[in-house]
Amino acid sequence: MALLVHKYGGTSVGNIDKIREVAKKVVDACNSGDHVVVVVSAMAGETDRLFKMAHQVSSEPSQRELDLLLSSGERISASLLAMAIQSMGYRAISFTGRQVGIITDSFHFRARIKKITADRLKEAIEKGIIPIVAGFQGISEKGDVTTLGRGGSDITAVALASALKADRCIIYKDDVDGVYTADPSAVPNARRIKKISYEEMLEMASLGAKVLQSRSVEFAAKFNVPIHVKPTFGEGEGTLVTGEDEEMEEVMVSGVISDKNQAKLTIVGVPDRPGIAAEIFGKIAEEGVNVDMIIQNVSEKGLTDISFTVPKSDSKIGFRVTKDMVEKIGAQDVKLDENIAKISIVGVGMKSHSGVAAKMFAAMAKENINIIMISTSEIKISCVIDSKYAELAVRTLHDAFNLGKG
Repeated sequence: MALLVHKYGGTSVGNIDKIREVAKKVVDACNSGDHVVVVVSAMAGETDRLFKMAHQVSSEPSQRELDLLLSSGERISASLLAMAIQSMGYRAISFTGRQVGIITDSFHFRARIKKITADRLKEAIEKGIIPIVAGFQGISEKGDVTTLGRGGSDITAVALASALKADRCIIYKDDVDGVYTADPSAVPNARRIKKISYEEMLEMASLGAKVLQSRSVEFAAKFNVPIHVKPTFGEGEGTLVTGEDEEMEEVMVSGVISDKNQAKLTIVGVPDRPGIAAEIFGKIAEEGVNVDMIIQNVSEKGLTDISFTVPKSDSKIGFRVTKDMVEKIGAQDVKLDENIAKISIVGVGMKSHSGVAAKMFAAMAKENINIIMISTSEIKISCVIDSKYAELAVRTLHDAFNLGKG
């Protein structure tokens, strides 16, 4: 008898008929002998609807109030699913993040989990009750409702699987049936990956692959929680995300990822003196903005330019912070470019294969795609390019590394 955590995304519970189908799927799993804990997202489009309403009443709504408002979407899904399961003659009960003891820090809109008690979940499981948990949310130590950021229900599911010592966390998706070598909508011959390491999946998720939320993969790797990405309403095998083992072939490149949710900030004419970078990025960090790629030009006449990328959703905050610092640090100006994309290749095989970067750059040069910024790690290479070339770059690199061949 296994203990499984099922997570169903917004499209999987997008309407009442789908909620009934998910209820049947959960009941079937329980009838097969497994204990099941369910985590749900808000119904598709609900979070965006609530966010839009908030901005209709306020141009800059309080993040505390936004968290309370947005958390309601998942609560609706959890309640409806519990009712659907009950109507089938089974015992089920819905819980909020607070009720299952998900304690977070006080960073509204992007809170991080500090601990989970899960006592009420354990009690429900022991009594044979199916727990349905509203994802994406927790409670701060000050007692305020918090949310975990976009895709936060994935984090909820993996975190609960870890706290409960579950055998597996299954992330059900209605829009994809696993992790692919590239976005199938952009690359027709993209291939589903049967098994992928935490390390590769973490890079792919953090670089813009939308199958799993990056923090959920980080959590899974830290606590060794196997994640199985599967189709909600199909019978496909999906993709298993786990630690590296002997069966996993270390191919040179496993996938190509495109991320258009990027913006580039350039601080022009920065005095080239010790501590200036720490001052700039320290201030940005205080606002909770994640900085990705950073490039500093060679100093000329005591001045330099510093360029860096941030999520497009944080670009206005980043621009405001850096604009406020220009006079303070003695810089000349700040420029914001939101028409960029980050194209990345990922693969554990890069550790033992040479010439990967050269092959990537040559393929893009052949298509006259100019590279603006470059960043590398042991298992990934990322390039910032003009956003209008994003799809072409992905198809070009997918073909260059023969990723469409099984």
